Amino acid sequence: MEKLGLTEENWQQFLEWVWDFVPGVVSAILIFFVGIWIINMFSKGLRKFFQKKDYDETLESFLYDLINIGLKILLIILVITQLGVQSSSLVAILGAAGLAVGLALQGSLSNFAGGVLILFFKPFKIGDFIEAQGVSGTVKEISIFKTKLNTFGNQLAIIPNGKLSNENIINYSAESTRRNNLEIGISYTSNIKEAKSILLDLINNQEGVIQDPAPEVVVSKLGDSAVTLSLRYWASLDDYWRIHFYTVEESKKRLEDKGISLPFPQREVHVYNKDGQNTKKSAFGADKTTVDINTKEENDGKQ
Repeated sequence: MEKLGLTEENWQQFLEWVWDFVPGVVSAILIFFVGIWIINMFSKGLRKFFQKKDYDETLESFLYDLINIGLKILLIILVITQLGVQSSSLVAILGAAGLAVGLALQGSLSNFAGGVLILFFKPFKIGDFIEAQGVSGTVKEISIFKTKLNTFGNQLAIIPNGKLSNENIINYSAESTRRNNLEIGISYTSNIKEAKSILLDLINNQEGVIQDPAPEVVVSKLGDSAVTLSLRYWASLDDYWRIHFYTVEESKKRLEDKGISLPFPQREVHVYNKDGQNTKKSAFGADKTTVDINTKEENDGKQ
């Protein structure tokens, strides 16, 4: 002992310290692993409980994450206390650490507050189709800090709750019905009354179109190349896209069958030869862009 620089008294104090400290460490380790096991079992039971009850899925997901994280924080505090740290000292340490973490994680705290606002005001729920932050998709999960969307192409979009709670959101699933405003252009030489009759007959004979209020066709714009007709109707969410795509395709077929043309921008080209004569290459359509091309013999420098 003397060779190591330790006296009998110092060695005895060291052994007493180890004897006092080791049981605390062992018990803290046991408490940690047993606590983790208990929390996992409790979390599984909580999830099964939520599955049996008919609660809101958004509330279930949020409460599950909140309870799970809260229990783990309490376990860590219990383990630290078991190591001999005084509760008053622990409170002071946690206060200082909480301030530092709060300053460092302002974005995360904002996302947490956003999650609480989403849970309270419920602008959307799991299963809704929404558009936010330049992303459109079906809500898959709402957690404490973020919301997950499945996009139309089946990509996973993750949006922070802080952004969602402070920016514009379009919820396409909030109402049971939707109104469509389908714009179709016809030429200026076509019969407007006949075209309106064809489109009304098309939409009125489709299953799923709501008749109160009744569908209508109006002239919404006189454009450069076409008279724009707006076909307006209401449909349920389940039938909306089926009716939309069928109407787009079928309206073109029926209008053309009746001799009503669907115009598109055209170009008129005039070619001038060396004698100044004008030859018109093409001239059709209501929207014409004229291009003049002058041709002449090039001087190659020969005498």
